[in-house]
Amino acid sequence: MYNSEKKQPTYWQRVKIAFQYLMPQLYLTRLAGWFAKQKWGAVTHFVIKLFAKKYQVDMTEAAKPDFKDYASFNEFFIRPLAEGARKIEQNPTALCLPADGRISQLGHIEDNLLLQAKGHSFRLEDLLAGDQALTEAFKNGEFATTYLSPRDYHRVHMPCDGTLRKMIYVPGDLFSVNPFLNEHIPNLLARNERVICVFDTEFGTMVQILVGATITASISTAWAGMINPPRPNEVKIWTYDGENAMQLRKGQEMGAFQLGSTVINLFQADRVTLAEYLDVDVPTRVGNVLAYKK
Repeated sequence: MYNSEKKQPTYWQRVKIAFQYLMPQLYLTRLAGWFAKQKWGAVTHFVIKLFAKKYQVDMTEAAKPDFKDYASFNEFFIRPLAEGARKIEQNPTALCLPADGRISQLGHIEDNLLLQAKGHSFRLEDLLAGDQALTEAFKNGEFATTYLSPRDYHRVHMPCDGTLRKMIYVPGDLFSVNPFLNEHIPNLLARNERVICVFDTEFGTMVQILVGATITASISTAWAGMINPPRPNEVKIWTYDGENAMQLRKGQEMGAFQLGSTVINLFQADRVTLAEYLDVDVPTRVGNVLAYKK
C-alpha cells in the first residue's frame, strides 16, 4: 500500500476544496456546455483569444491557427493539430502517449490499488465500476494517468494498434481534476464520470479511460460520437464482437474532451515496462513513448 506524507492545506486551500463539494457541478457543466455551443461571431472570437492568452495556448500547432476560423468554443476546444505536428514513435515494441498534458501519476498497480496523488490511492475495482473480470485482469499491472489542462490539445489517441471489445459509461461526480484537487479529494478519479474503453492488443488487454470533470461539457469517441450528454444515472455497457469489433491503429484518434480532463491507461501484469523518463509532472505529447513491450 502507498504511504506518503503530505502537507496539510492552508485555510484558503481548504475553502477551495470545500467549494468543490458545495458547488452545483452538473449545472455548471451544463451551462459551460451551452455556452461552448454558441456562435456569437466577434464575441466568440474575442473570448477565445482571451482564453488562449490566459492559458498560453500554442496556436501555431493548430490546423487552423486563426481564432476567426472557430465558430464556437467547442470547435476551438477540440481543434485538430496541423499535419505533422506530432510524430508517432514507429518502434513496434513501443507504446505511445495518448494525449498532450502532464503525467499526474504512473507506476505499478499494487494488487487492487493505484496511486492518485501523494497520500491518496484508490481501488482498481472502483475505477472499473465493479467489473470483476477487468479488475482481476489488471491486478499488479501498470498504469499511467495523464492530466490535460485547459491549454492542451484535447483529442486522445491510441498508444498502439488495438481491437475495441467493450465500452463502459460510468456516471459520477464532476470534480475538477487539476493536480491540487487530486492531492486533496480522496478517490477523485474513481468517483468522477468516465468512459472506460477496453482493447485487445499485442501487449495484452489495454484499458484507456476518459475521465470527466467540472465544465468538461462532453466526452466523445471516434466510433460512437458524443457519449455525454445526456448523462444517464446508470452504468451503460457496449460490447463489440464480430463485425462490430473496431480496429484502431497506433496514433489514431480515439476520443476527445470538450475542455481538458484526464486519461488513465491500464496494462496487465508483466506486459509492458513504462518509459524511464516519465515521472510525475513530466510534460506529455501525443506520439512520444509511453512504454515498451516486456
